Amino acid sequence: MSEGNNVSGDEGRRYNVDDEDRRVLEDIIYNKSNSSSNETEIFDLKTLVHLRQDRLWGAIKERYRYNTSIKRGQNYLIKHVDTKVSLVVMYADLVGSTKMSMTLPVEKLVTVIRAFSHELSSVIENLNGYVLKYAGDAVISFFPSGFNKYLTCDNAYRCAKSMISIIKDGINPILSKHGFPDLAIKIGIDEGENIVFQYGYDKSSQVDVLGYTMNVTSKITSITSPNRISVGENVYKLLHPQIQSNFRRVIFDGNEWKYNNIKTGNPYQVYTLN
Repeated sequence: MSEGNNVSGDEGRRYNVDDEDRRVLEDIIYNKSNSSSNETEIFDLKTLVHLRQDRLWGAIKERYRYNTSIKRGQNYLIKHVDTKVSLVVMYADLVGSTKMSMTLPVEKLVTVIRAFSHELSSVIENLNGYVLKYAGDAVISFFPSGFNKYLTCDNAYRCAKSMISIIKDGINPILSKHGFPDLAIKIGIDEGENIVFQYGYDKSSQVDVLGYTMNVTSKITSITSPNRISVGENVYKLLHPQIQSNFRRVIFDGNEWKYNNIKTGNPYQVYTLN
C-alpha cells in the first residue's frame, strides 16, 4: 500500500515491503507478456506469499507495525460525492472472530485482525481496487466499473481468489507455528449503482457508499461458506465463461433470501464457487 512501513531487519537493513510487492507484481505483468509459460508467474506469486509471511513474522516478533489506511479509497470517492457511481463491491469477512475474541489474549487477537486487514488491503490495491472501510473483522472494498465491466468483474474475482490463497498459503502457516488459530474468509461480490455521500460538510469528514448493491453484497457474504466466493447475478453475467463454469447457482429455502432484481422484479440470483 502507499503508506507502507519501512522494516528493520536483524542486520539493520531497511526496506519497504509494499514497494517490494509492487515490484514483484510488475515482474508478473512483464513476464506474462514476454513468456509462453506460467512458471515465472507462479514463482513470483510464491514470492509475494513469502513477503507477506516475513511481514507477519515481524509483527508477531514486534519488529513490524502494520500501517493500514483507507486514504486512497477516500481520495477516489471524494471526487464523486453526491452522485451515483457504478461499482463492483466486495466484502471479505473473517470467519470465527467472535470465538477468537473469547479465547485469545488481546494482543494476539489484535495482531491477527491487523494482519488480516493489512494483507487483504494490499491485495486489493495491487489489483486496482480501493478499500472503502474496515468494519470490525470485515474489509469492504470497491472496484470502479468504468467502461469495461467485464474486465472489472474478472479482476475482482481474481482479487478474491488471491485473498484466499494469501490466507491459506501465506498467513496460516505462520500463525500455526505461533499457536494462533487458522483464519478463513467469506467473500461476497456484486455490482451496481451506489450513492457516494459525505457525513459532514468538513472536507476531512468520512466519505461512504450506500445503496442496494451494498446491502445485497453484505447478505451474499453472510450466506457464503468459509474460503468460498459468492457473487450476485450482475457480476456472474459479466464474468468470463471459463470463470462462470466454476460457479453454481444457490438454491434458497423459504425466507432465507428476500432480495429481488430491481429491473425485473424476479428473485435476485446468487452463485457460489464450487
